[in-house]
Amino acid sequence: MDLGGEELFPEPPNGGYGWVCVAAVATINAHTWGLNSSYAVFLAYYLANDVYPSATRLDYAFIGGLSISQALFVAPVATITTRLFGTRTTLLIGVFLETLAFIGASFADRIWQLFLAQGLCFGWGMGFLFVGTVTVTPQWFSSRRSLANGFAAAGSGLGGLVYSLATQAMIKSISLAWAFRILGIVACVVNVVCTLLVKDRNKQIGSSQRAFDIQLFKKLEFWGLLVFGFLSMLGYIVLLFSLPNYARTVGMTAEQGSIISAVLNLGQAIGRPPIGYFSDSFGRINMAGTMTFLAGLFALVIWMFAETFGVLVFYAIVGGMVAGTFWAVVAPVTTEVMGLVELPSALSITWLVLVLPTTFSEAIALEIVDFNGGNYTGAILFAGFMYVGAAFFVWLVRAWKIGDMEDKAREFRTSPENLDPVSDRPAEGAATAKSSGVETVSKRSRFVKRAFMWAKV
Repeated sequence: MDLGGEELFPEPPNGGYGWVCVAAVATINAHTWGLNSSYAVFLAYYLANDVYPSATRLDYAFIGGLSISQALFVAPVATITTRLFGTRTTLLIGVFLETLAFIGASFADRIWQLFLAQGLCFGWGMGFLFVGTVTVTPQWFSSRRSLANGFAAAGSGLGGLVYSLATQAMIKSISLAWAFRILGIVACVVNVVCTLLVKDRNKQIGSSQRAFDIQLFKKLEFWGLLVFGFLSMLGYIVLLFSLPNYARTVGMTAEQGSIISAVLNLGQAIGRPPIGYFSDSFGRINMAGTMTFLAGLFALVIWMFAETFGVLVFYAIVGGMVAGTFWAVVAPVTTEVMGLVELPSALSITWLVLVLPTTFSEAIALEIVDFNGGNYTGAILFAGFMYVGAAFFVWLVRAWKIGDMEDKAREFRTSPENLDPVSDRPAEGAATAKSSGVETVSKRSRFVKRAFMWAKV
């Protein structure tokens, strides 16, 4: 498409081989983030058994957060390797590190060894695999971008469902060490196959692949996205890792705790594709704010009072459907706010910012629980209000986006509804004031009005 003599990046295929990439990325997510979700089962086992001498509850909490934070911490390095050596090389580095982590953890007999294996090394492997794939899906789709991203993100939920149950069964029947080894072998084989199937479109769209572009910090809307992610992770990590142990504190068994963890991940797998599907019609930022608010609301009004197995299963389903909203929307929302070209750099910075909340969130939650004598009320309040705060900040970004589209609509002499929210240019066939007398926006609306007005963004 050419507008005013300026050649834009090629229109994405919006399907085709892109669906193969979606399936491959979803499977990789299942064998990275999905496997990481099973740490809730490991954590409950560690807390109930004296597995590693001198290890404390806080040590175990840090390991779970460390694996996620390190995945995000290596994002700039993974972005650089993608630019220099390509997506496939980046993914293969991740496969090697993740496999090494599981095998290494199987031989650990001291807590510091578990920190290095299940914390650091697994996190690095997951980071290379995640960064290598997170921008692939948006490159293949336009109008179906959020739907495709929802299907890809659902892989982590399905993986968490399968591996939460499988991990508990393997630990019980064949030992902790062999559970690690089997998980490592399976992840290695599956991830290598998927790596061979993934294809990016970096050259076609002229992706910057810059690991750290400080110019982005000059944009207030980018700060809004960062706070949205920061607060979302403070709530999400608490929910993800705490449910099995919470189940034990209210009188349930380890097996019931693993089922709760599995059901939570099932909820994520069920919820993410609809979030993506309706994002394309309802608006990506609209959906991000609404679903994130519901995640906080469900924690405050359902989890707070869930003391029986049935109620906790119900919460795990409905709460799980919206708990991981950030991961389902981060790529398409960042694309809409920052643009496709700046997407890799914007995401790299986002991952670095999320290192802090992912590292310390579960540790904060356990400290709150210990302070309250083993009661989870304070931790639940913490998680719920972090989600609500995240929804507030993404809603501020929404108000900014509406104003930005009003400005662009005035520039192109059309209405904001006729603009493509990613390129901020009139969509194909869109009417303009010059061609059809369509009503244009005379000036930007006030910020408060934009915060409450309806717009598909």
